[in-house]
Amino acid sequence: MCSMNLKAVDAFYEQKTEPLKGCLLALRFFILDFNSLITEEWKYRMPFFCYKGKMFCYLWMDKKSCEPYIGIVEGNKIDHPLLERGDRSRMKILRVNPLEDLPLERIEEVFNQALFFYK
Repeated sequence: MCSMNLKAVDAFYEQKTEPLKGCLLALRFFILDFNSLITEEWKYRMPFFCYKGKMFCYLWMDKKSCEPYIGIVEGNKIDHPLLERGDRSRMKILRVNPLEDLPLERIEEVFNQALFFYK
């Protein structure tokens, strides 16, 4: 189950500078609008999104490039060209360029594949 601390979640976004802040906020609203059963939580000091109380995805930034990405919790079960495994055993990430339009259709494809493992 995800824990809740909305003040910490809001501070996470507010402390970022543009264009990172705008990109992360756009991703936040896209994820929350994607499915009415997805809720935003604060877990592991980052914004997590849960589907029916189970961890679904999260937002974070690459340590070296500061490039934002969506971490897909069940990513290891999904084969999609935008997903990167890296050194992760369970999760994969979907990198997003904050200077470009969000690839919403591609993100939606990944989310639809991911939701399959929660039903």
